[in-house]
Amino acid sequence: MPLATPPDLDDEPGHGRTLARTYPRGLHIEPHSHTWAQVLYAVSGVMWVEVEREALVVPPQRAVWLPPGTQHAIHMLSAVEMRNLYLHERDSQHLSSRCEVFEVTGLLRELITRLAERTSEDDDAWLTAAYRLATIELAHAPRSTLRIPLPDASDRRLAMLCRAVIENPSADIGFEQHAASVGASVRTLARLFTRELGMGFAQWRRQVQLAMAVSRLAEGQPVSTVARMLGYLPSSFSDMFRRELGIPPSEFRPAGTLGFAQEGEAH
Repeated sequence: MPLATPPDLDDEPGHGRTLARTYPRGLHIEPHSHTWAQVLYAVSGVMWVEVEREALVVPPQRAVWLPPGTQHAIHMLSAVEMRNLYLHERDSQHLSSRCEVFEVTGLLRELITRLAERTSEDDDAWLTAAYRLATIELAHAPRSTLRIPLPDASDRRLAMLCRAVIENPSADIGFEQHAASVGASVRTLARLFTRELGMGFAQWRRQVQLAMAVSRLAEGQPVSTVARMLGYLPSSFSDMFRRELGIPPSEFRPAGTLGFAQEGEAH
């Protein structure tokens, strides 16, 4: 599949560059990097982004900041309408030097969309000002901490188990069953989880479940449907979601709106 790379990424900073492209569900973009910094964003659809031994599930409420040279791979969990910004290093030195996930504000969403769909009538002064405002908004956008650590390739059994959980994160499949499927003891795998991923199996799977839940809720799926998909009763799922993320799943907005519902807002 062609990389999601904009044309004319030369060495002159000027104003930024953009990409507007549609991708089907299931499409995978292999690991690659860009010479310019990237704001990886989809106005609709959900992306699974792997970067720096971490996986990030990115619904339309969020975007990913990728500094120049950051290798990343993208898997489309649904049909995706991608709208990316690319910023020269000299125009983004005030931003983070590491990959970050941030919440997309209403203003930032409109700026990214407008820039990605710009026309020949937009003059350079307007473009420069719009890109500058976008970087200011980006610097002040709230950051997300929902990240999934990934194993390296040093132990095939751990990598296979993690991939199996990602493909089916249901709580109905126990650790013992997963361990048997990859030919390793529970004790060995428990040690590998702690050493390689910094947490136990149950906590790691919960991170995967939360990320998948956020992506499904962002698509507008009912809480009860998402709960059953993950092997929970709806009440148990809501308790887990609230405990981990601080709000009930019913307050997570579907695609087409932004972020979480504010306190006191009608749902």
